[in-house]
Amino acid sequence: MSKQNPDYPGQYPEKSDFADSPPAYQDPGMAGYQTSYPGPQQYVAYPPGQGPYPPAQPYPSPQGQYPMGQGPAVTMQPAIYVQRAPLVHPMPDYLGYSIFTMLCCCLPLGIAALIYSISTRDANNMGNEELAKKNSRLARNLNHTGLGIGIAVLILWIAYVAFSASRH
Repeated sequence: MSKQNPDYPGQYPEKSDFADSPPAYQDPGMAGYQTSYPGPQQYVAYPPGQGPYPPAQPYPSPQGQYPMGQGPAVTMQPAIYVQRAPLVHPMPDYLGYSIFTMLCCCLPLGIAALIYSISTRDANNMGNEELAKKNSRLARNLNHTGLGIGIAVLILWIAYVAFSASRH
């Protein structure tokens, strides 16, 4: 806790460096400041047919005159949204095979195969046959490769265990 300043009762020494009082109030209107918003801009009104630009030429009337209040009929076409329907014969997505490969054989290739399997399913639902075929083929190839790696590692592990057991 700080001690009070003896020169200024009720104040602490840290605050004694400040000025004694704030500056005097100045009215902004007297200091040259704008006190209100500018008024509306003045526009010049020209009589009809006169003005800074030459008068516009009238458009030629279409064949025949239309009765008062009626003009040519305008027909608006409704908006058409084209959506592809799901494929009638969807491509296989190999989702179960991908999950098996991911859990039992080769995790990295299984994850990649799972992603392409889900992409195949989405492409089937959107009706995009080319993308579904490409993703299906890639998921199948990744699954076959992962299964092959898993089987090869299993065979090598069995051979290693059998070889090391026969030496002892």
